[in-house]
Amino acid sequence: MAAPRRDTRGIVDAAELFARVHFRRREPAEPLRPYLEHYWLIDWDLPEPYASHVVPHPSVNVVFQRYTGQGPLGFGEVAGIGLGLFTQKLEGRGRVCGIQFRPGGFRPFAPGRALTSLTGERTPLHTVFPTVGAATVPSVLDPADEDVRVAALDAFLLDLGPRDDPQADLAMALVDRIRRDRAIRHVGDFARAEGMTVRALQRLFAAYVGVGPKWIILRYRIHEALSRAEASGPVDWAALAADLGYADQAHLVRDFTATVGVPPTTYAPTPH
Repeated sequence: MAAPRRDTRGIVDAAELFARVHFRRREPAEPLRPYLEHYWLIDWDLPEPYASHVVPHPSVNVVFQRYTGQGPLGFGEVAGIGLGLFTQKLEGRGRVCGIQFRPGGFRPFAPGRALTSLTGERTPLHTVFPTVGAATVPSVLDPADEDVRVAALDAFLLDLGPRDDPQADLAMALVDRIRRDRAIRHVGDFARAEGMTVRALQRLFAAYVGVGPKWIILRYRIHEALSRAEASGPVDWAALAADLGYADQAHLVRDFTATVGVPPTTYAPTPH
């Protein structure tokens, strides 16, 4: 199983975000690592409001959060895969403790639930996990010691499962191949290479990931383009479009602009 992701792909202007908030990632307990990317913890105390922007990964997140104007207790929710740019206004003081699952890794904790039911939705924690007690949210958010918060996240997940599910293992492996292999560009070719029909692949992804394989291929293209745009130096967008499998630069610009909200040249100049 691959190590937890360490890059900042998907975070729009990551340097600006990290300058304003205390952001870090933590590894979960060993039995949970096959299913999770990582825990992500954010604390902030801002003199003025700030809006963060993220192009979400094809991952379900469980998020515990407390912030100014929300109330003293905090709340938990299950955030399905975001289909567009996610924007969150941060102001005053706040704390978030999040769990990012590997694509396909959430289903073993919620067996029988089709992941498409969560896609694009933010659902109260108790709606998805009715057995979770009221003490869970403060047990995660209250401790000043970060290690105690991580231990509370471990305890929360270990109490839920996970259930062994070979189909979840397959879904996680297939998405990981798409993420790592830039040569995977067409669903039909990918399905044949994996010994599956396109329909079987689509059904697996709908049930265990929450979006289709074509959507995932496109989303990872945008993550790569965003990463290149935020790197130092000019970007040859025509060459990058070809590298990512686009028919031409115009198609890359269209997808980037539709997802991020601005054209890619906002992030990096074109070389002369």
